[in-house]
Amino acid sequence: NPKNDRPQGCTLIGTIQIPRVGGTLSVTVSPTAWRRATSLLSFGVDLLDGPPEPDPFHGKLPNVTHHIHSLTFGPPFPPGIDPLRNAQHVMDNGSGVALANIAVKLVPTSYVSQNPFSSEVETYQASVARHIVQPETLAAQRSTLLPGLMVTYDFTPLAVRHRERREDFLVFLSSLMGIVGG
Repeated sequence: NPKNDRPQGCTLIGTIQIPRVGGTLSVTVSPTAWRRATSLLSFGVDLLDGPPEPDPFHGKLPNVTHHIHSLTFGPPFPPGIDPLRNAQHVMDNGSGVALANIAVKLVPTSYVSQNPFSSEVETYQASVARHIVQPETLAAQRSTLLPGLMVTYDFTPLAVRHRERREDFLVFLSSLMGIVGG
C-alpha cells in the first residue's frame, strides 16, 4: 500500500463474548483458495474450474503468516504475562501456507490486590501450546482443516484464588533479629 508502510494483509479487531465452554476461533483461507493452492503445489497447475491456468496466484500463494498483537480472555491478570501478546507465526516453508494451531488452556482466576481500595478481579490465566501443521500434511491426510490460524481454547475445572498480602511487622522484626543475631 503506497499510503502507509504496512505490508499487505488483513487486520482483525474486535471483541467476542464466549460462553464458559471450550471452543475454536479460526481465521483461514477459503476452501476454494486451498483447493487451488493444493492443486498448484501438487501438480504445478490449477486443475479447478475449466482449463488449467499456469499460476492463478500470480507467483504468490496465499501467505498465512500472522502476528497477534493481543488476544485476551477477560481482564488482564496483574502479576502475570499474556502469552498471546505480540505472538508471531511466520510460515517460512517456501509456500507461506500452513496451519498455525494454538491450544489455550484457561484457568479461572480470582485476584485480590493488597490495595484496600481495589476490588476483586475475576479473570483467566492462559497456558499456550503452539504447533505448525505443514500443507503437505494437511493434503496427505485429506484434512478438513484449512491453512490459517486456529485457536482452540478450553477451560480447566480447577480455579485459582490469588491474594496479595504482606507479612505483619512482628514477623519482619523477628526475621531481622534472627539475621542480625547470627
